[in-house]
Amino acid sequence: MPSPQQARAQASAITSGKAAPEAEVSASAQLRALFDGPRLSPGQRRIAQYLIEHITEAAFLSITDLADRVGVSQPSVTRFASAVGFSGYPALREKLQSIALGTFAAGPGEENQGNELQAAVDAEIENLENLRRDLADPDQVIDVGRKLSSSAPLTVLGLRISVSLAEYFAYAARRIHPDVRLVTRGGSVAYDALLQSREAGGTWVLAFSMPRHAQETLTAVRVARGAGLKVALITDLALGPLADEADVVFALGTGSRLVFDSYAAPGVMCSALLQAMTDADPERTQARLEEYEQVADQHQFFLRD
Repeated sequence: MPSPQQARAQASAITSGKAAPEAEVSASAQLRALFDGPRLSPGQRRIAQYLIEHITEAAFLSITDLADRVGVSQPSVTRFASAVGFSGYPALREKLQSIALGTFAAGPGEENQGNELQAAVDAEIENLENLRRDLADPDQVIDVGRKLSSSAPLTVLGLRISVSLAEYFAYAARRIHPDVRLVTRGGSVAYDALLQSREAGGTWVLAFSMPRHAQETLTAVRVARGAGLKVALITDLALGPLADEADVVFALGTGSRLVFDSYAAPGVMCSALLQAMTDADPERTQARLEEYEQVADQHQFFLRD
């Protein structure tokens, strides 16, 4: 039996011309598309996350069994089915079974959405549209940006697959913040860095956790919290052990239509937080950017376009 990533590699293989049948789209991607649109309550998000993670089994559970597995009431499951656009749980379960069995019952009027690469772009566009709706109220981003700006040092944590996002954020943040410390190795190296950051006066950590979520990230976040640091987390899950440990969670969709995930929405959130940091201390921002430009010109860091 192929591993989950091997199965994704087979399902997302690029073909010439029209897309392969939609049955080949990963079940998790179909479920995220189904659940991402409505604004769900915390209890409903728990149901959604359980279905995404256990679709093969969950699609055939009775309403009683599903409620017991998730730890919610049967009426909560019924309300969840209604919230995501179904007349009741039986209709939702029929849809779940079609996804689990790979038949993907398309609704009337649905058309082929192009090839696999176009479908991956479409999924990321949907993630960005969801983020745009969330940013209709930017107060949380502004508040967290202000707190990250005032934390000196500011620690940025990203392990394994999340390293690239952490490196991007830290690289940009160093242009506007005097002391940014990047942690991309787990274990005792991460512990030392986090403890030293707190001893030096740091108050916040910005952590990244993309799937597959690393156990060492959870451990590092717990170390940070134990040391007295606050944690802002950029991830794809609103619920779970990592979210439970963080002080602030930005839960964003990731592109899962191809064998390796893509991170359009997390990337935009990085830029939004960086903007909020610049706005929090405009005088420092301006001074540091001007100083950097002088150094860059002096040492010819960049080509003249």
